[in-house]
Amino acid sequence: MNRKDRNPWTPEDEREHFPSVVEWWTVEAFFKSIEDNKNWFLRTEFYEQFIKSKTTSSTFSITLFDIDNHKHFRYFSKNDYAKLKSARDRFDVKYDDSHAKGSYPDYEFHIKDQKNNIELDLKYNAESLPHWVAQDATNGWLPMGTGFYRYGFISKNSISGTMKIGNEIFTINGKGYFDHVWGDFSYYSSLSNFLKPKKLFSTYLKLVSWWVHNHRICIPKSITFTTENNPTGYDWGWALLDNGWTIFYGNIMFWIAEGPITGILILSKDGKMYTEFCNASFRYNKTILVDGYDFYYPSEYEVTVISGIKKIYLRFKMADESIIEYITRFSKGKFYPGYSFFEAPGNVSGYYFDGTKKIELHGLCKMESKRVISKIGHNSLKLDFVLPPKGIGISFDFDSHLLNKKIFSKIQLAPRPKINFKINKINIISQEKNKRCRYIFYVMKF
Repeated sequence: MNRKDRNPWTPEDEREHFPSVVEWWTVEAFFKSIEDNKNWFLRTEFYEQFIKSKTTSSTFSITLFDIDNHKHFRYFSKNDYAKLKSARDRFDVKYDDSHAKGSYPDYEFHIKDQKNNIELDLKYNAESLPHWVAQDATNGWLPMGTGFYRYGFISKNSISGTMKIGNEIFTINGKGYFDHVWGDFSYYSSLSNFLKPKKLFSTYLKLVSWWVHNHRICIPKSITFTTENNPTGYDWGWALLDNGWTIFYGNIMFWIAEGPITGILILSKDGKMYTEFCNASFRYNKTILVDGYDFYYPSEYEVTVISGIKKIYLRFKMADESIIEYITRFSKGKFYPGYSFFEAPGNVSGYYFDGTKKIELHGLCKMESKRVISKIGHNSLKLDFVLPPKGIGISFDFDSHLLNKKIFSKIQLAPRPKINFKINKINIISQEKNKRCRYIFYVMKF
């Protein structure tokens, strides 16, 4: 068996890793209910946290999208005093009446939404091998501030089971995604877990070396920075293409809103071979303003990968009618009053060019964006570069809601020297929210 055809997960990888600071298992799925031929999307997560005061907490969440009718059901439960119930030697976790268990390639999930009277019994059978994010670079270990974590996923699974809504029972079939993440890090205090400095520095070094090795250093045509895209946020997407391929996209924010990604795009054509790309760029095509917090998140973006003679172009687009917005407020937030999470199913389109042939790509996708909210609101700086043979110059476009100013400056050295400068006062007008979007608020203590 080829090394690439082997399962990189062991039973130890799949089980719980308490007392890791955080750990979660996530199930996502597109499926149809056979009896009424409707399209659905499900996301459910088992999550636990262990903090320095030696207290534990756990959460369980379900989001069920009725795609055809642009509706959703949401259930969230939190236990501030106990972790998930779990087996010591295998993957078998439980929160109240919901549980998840199994071993590659077969998993079972019982999902119960006590608020909306919904129950799902699902059987997952993996159609692809598991994969660690940055598996080629660091064997799956990723840094986060002064901590690190491991992120593994199975990109495609066949799904069967039943869904009960109220008194109605439906037979369901579809395709899904499954991931498992654990480690010693925090999204809310990224510099608080300096536990293993040797491993941390080694992971950073390997990842940076891999990134540099796969990038040709050059001046970009354009790059944009924004205050909301601080390093504790991310953009995430999973795509199930019509031709059977799968895409994983994860981009950690480093204040960049247009330019090179500081994450990864992973393509699998057959579920056995995964190709990891970091030499990619992205840009937001559409953003939405969050009322009351003065920051934007993307609902449509494009990602372009160039690797030798190969090129991949993908456009991810949320179904605007289905976007759900979650705002979590910190009880003692000073500079950062809370964090936000946005999710929706959607569509992906684009192409794959292998150097000789262009393959059109279409499919379904799930998108998520997470941002830690800053009190200074939205501020952005866009740099555009004019490069030979067109000339030599640079322009600065600064948009600050904090200062209530918009400043534009352009310095051109060739073909003719020129300097432009203008400053305007701006009026910040909130966008009218789509009535089918929903805010869900939580208050958490950190």
